[in-house]
Amino acid sequence: MQTFFSIAVDAFAYGMVLFVISIGLSVTMGLMRVVNLAHGAFAMIGGYIASYAAQSLGLGYAAAILLAVFGTVAISIPIERLLYRRIYGAPELTQVLMTIGITFCIIGIANYAFGPTLKTIPLPTALQGSADLGFRSIATHRIFAIVCGLVVAGALWYAIEKTAFGVKLRASVDNASMAAALGVRTEIIYAVSFAVAVGLAAFGGVLGAELLPVEPYYALRYMVTFLVVVSVGGAGSIPGALLACLLLGGIDTTGRYLMPEFGEFFFYLAVIAIICIFPRGLAGRVR
Repeated sequence: MQTFFSIAVDAFAYGMVLFVISIGLSVTMGLMRVVNLAHGAFAMIGGYIASYAAQSLGLGYAAAILLAVFGTVAISIPIERLLYRRIYGAPELTQVLMTIGITFCIIGIANYAFGPTLKTIPLPTALQGSADLGFRSIATHRIFAIVCGLVVAGALWYAIEKTAFGVKLRASVDNASMAAALGVRTEIIYAVSFAVAVGLAAFGGVLGAELLPVEPYYALRYMVTFLVVVSVGGAGSIPGALLACLLLGGIDTTGRYLMPEFGEFFFYLAVIAIICIFPRGLAGRVR
């Protein structure tokens, strides 16, 4: 029973970390129609900035997170303006080639600036201990990751489905020229959406550093994982992405606990099975 509980908690926390990182990619792919394979690179940038802020500048964990998120967004603004705007609406192969090139450039620059070593982000005392539930103790950081994931899911769903900005974003995606004719500044909508996606990636990179270590080739190591999560959940669907992260996170964690010698075999076996049954993802939208 204790093993089952440990697996469940770790799977839930891992799934939430995957969700926070990959939901931005789901937004850019499903709503903005951009296959952004550089998404993991922005999560890596966030991890690198947070590590530098905590280790070299001596800032606290909260300050390191804020600096990572806003610093990564600031870095992404000229990239979006100069590069990504050129591929909005372009063929998917063009988007893939462009974003893979951006990924390798970011990896090279990050390693030159911060060094090609594993980066650690020290946790505050409040997140280092365990919470006693009476029958079982849970690592406080796991609880923090779960809560952050739920808050991000709720806030993002509300922003897209219930606010004027969400209406303008969906209108810009469905018919950009008509939206522009009605007074919607589509370039600003896309820029803000991209910044939010990048900020979430950076936040997830810091939040998940205990589970997905920030290292020189982070962006390439987890590129497929983030893409798979979005594909299984259905691009553009927040509930679908959340369900996919929890399902795949549970399968991956269980496999690593019980049969670690198989590595990620069960993770990708589940992906193949789900895609065969749901070709558009668990909550995919017909385009």
